[in-house]
Amino acid sequence: MSTQQLAIQGGPKAKTTPFGTGKRFGLEEAQELLEALEQNTLFYHFGKKVKKFLADFNELYGVKYSVATTSGTASIHVALGAAGVTVGDEVITSPITDQGTLIGILYQNAIPVFADLDPHTYNMTPETIEAKITPRTKAIVVVHLAGNSADMDAIMAIARKHNVKVIEDCAQSYMTRYKGKLVGTIGDYGCFSTNDFKHISTGDGGIVTVNSGDEQDFMATHAFADKNFKRFGDAVQKDLHFLAPNYRMTELQGAVGIAQLKKLPWICEQRHKYGDRITQGISGLPGIQVHQVNEENYCSYWFYMLRLDVSELTCTRKEFSEALAAEGIPNQAGYIAAVMYMQPIFQKRQAYLGSQFPFDITGITYHQGDCPNGEAILETAIRFGVSEFYTDEDVEDIIAAIRKVSLHFAKQPAVSETK
Repeated sequence: MSTQQLAIQGGPKAKTTPFGTGKRFGLEEAQELLEALEQNTLFYHFGKKVKKFLADFNELYGVKYSVATTSGTASIHVALGAAGVTVGDEVITSPITDQGTLIGILYQNAIPVFADLDPHTYNMTPETIEAKITPRTKAIVVVHLAGNSADMDAIMAIARKHNVKVIEDCAQSYMTRYKGKLVGTIGDYGCFSTNDFKHISTGDGGIVTVNSGDEQDFMATHAFADKNFKRFGDAVQKDLHFLAPNYRMTELQGAVGIAQLKKLPWICEQRHKYGDRITQGISGLPGIQVHQVNEENYCSYWFYMLRLDVSELTCTRKEFSEALAAEGIPNQAGYIAAVMYMQPIFQKRQAYLGSQFPFDITGITYHQGDCPNGEAILETAIRFGVSEFYTDEDVEDIIAAIRKVSLHFAKQPAVSETK
């Protein structure tokens, strides 16, 4: 056990200097916004900014087609609509995600089904996905959590075997790579968020990549984001054959996005460097399970989440979290409050007030223990931020604080106490 006194017990703090900060927006965004306003239109079809934003994104990601939306939530709904997900279909996804992953499934009156997670990468496992496939399964929404890629080769093989679509939720995973391939370009569709809490921000917004490269697929996806109006060139076709939402991005969002995209590679590279350094610095500590990134992949760390093995410690998770905070490292014990299927919407089976539709189509119910790994992750997680504006000193302070707390509460000395 370490003899170094914790800050929470009156000892010196591990971090005594403020974290590095920076400005996300500057004159580049302001200039693009001014140009948007000078167009005398803020409608995407008549203006140039949304088109330029998508063209730049396509070049960065090496894709032919993408569609802009009002949010990451909207981007997933658009992809589901383009994939043909409809009433009574089942869509397999992750139990640890934001409700934005699920809203589009329910709006299409389809039924979310949850696959379990790898205990170390926190992403859906191929074997639990395949175990949940039924004749009703229409799509898999793969959530690449916190900048870390899921096992896409195996997931794509399962999808092709069972003839289901794959939609990648990349809201937290800009520039993340799986075996050299950018996530969001591997499945049938890739969905991105530009809300204010992601790697880049347009306030709110989203993008859908259409990875088939098929023009008709692109046109259908584009139309689904615009009430099924088909606006291409000077022609606008307004014949409506089925329901679709209005998720049109404005020129103001597109303008900010143009400037933000230029910063994205640097943002992700900084986060990647810092996240990997944290893993290196805390590996092997008592009670610490690092956020595992497979060797052939590249993680862009929307946040860092480790897990505690309290059997190796003399403290609870709450005590560990409080001690780490006292050392000057803000953190959260856990992530979301509970796995998604334990939320009231699923426990009450009520997507619409006063109705159990669409859950009553199949009679599905959701229970504690459905995804044991997912539940265990949330029960043992400690989450803290990673920022592109941090300094090398900030990262070393994070490592030092975690080491200090871990070694203080260790039941047995660490195998190695070298950094």
